[in-house]
Amino acid sequence: MAYVRSAGVRGVRSVIESLGGNADVLARRSGLPEGALDDDEILVQDVAIGVLLETAAAELHCPDFGLRVALEQDLSMLGPLAVAIQNARTATQALEMTSKYMFFHARSLEISIIDDPTGEPGVLGVRYGYRDNDVRMPPQAADMALLFVHRSISRLLGANYGLRSVLLPFQPKASPTRYRELFGAPVEPDSDDAVLRMPAALLDRPIESGGHTAQELALRYIERRVMSTGESMSERTRDMLRQSLDTGASTIAETAKLLAVSPRTLQRTLAREHTSFSAILDDVRREVATRLVTTTDLPLYQIASALALSDVTTFSQYARRWWGVTAREFRATAR
Repeated sequence: MAYVRSAGVRGVRSVIESLGGNADVLARRSGLPEGALDDDEILVQDVAIGVLLETAAAELHCPDFGLRVALEQDLSMLGPLAVAIQNARTATQALEMTSKYMFFHARSLEISIIDDPTGEPGVLGVRYGYRDNDVRMPPQAADMALLFVHRSISRLLGANYGLRSVLLPFQPKASPTRYRELFGAPVEPDSDDAVLRMPAALLDRPIESGGHTAQELALRYIERRVMSTGESMSERTRDMLRQSLDTGASTIAETAKLLAVSPRTLQRTLAREHTSFSAILDDVRREVATRLVTTTDLPLYQIASALALSDVTTFSQYARRWWGVTAREFRATAR
């Protein structure tokens, strides 16, 4: 048994309710903690997710339930990893980062590049599954995961990226027509793994939306999270602002995007932790300003820029509120 971020069940509520079911009852019966269907950051047992998907599919008579949920999901559910992937330079880099940092989303799962299981030259496989090869994903979970990966690749490389076929480690639950409609490629059952087969040449294809700064911020954030477990959202927000402030990313919308949550989720979670985005931003600005004013000779206009403030006049207003004197007077006193 392992734990994954509750982002993995994003979309489940809307699909259940569209079929006339009671999402909260099904979630509770499946062992999900309260709030997991509406919050991306709750730790959920992977077994509970599998039970929820299979139970919902059976009781709501919906064999393509996992596929429907995948249609409600996008890359943002991977958290900061999504920011890094979307700003990769090539498909190879995107897949390498996903393989390396997938633990941030779910420590027991992985995406890996494998040799084509059918042995066709010039073709490779993208496998999604448990790190332990002896553990199998439930059918609905595998459907959901494979369609999510396919849609993510389509977003990065284009809808017609060349998918050859989809390998499923079970007999298809939905109709072949449904799979073909969603994947645009044939589905082959009873494989050893859940695999998307595609041209090997795709690995060198550039991703036009790549942005180096955003990628570096996301990867640095993930690396720091590796060293600290159980961080609160306020700690994560503070950490991200420390890294991104001098790039001008100081709004709740920009910070939420780097944290890969919605601004509303960020506000709601910070409120539960008895703080707010504006309070954290002010603390981080004061912390950075104190260090730069007292330990460097940077001109005040440069410090204002590093604090993501519009000009020196605005910085002076902040300085009087923080220290009771102007920034120049504070610097002189510190010296």
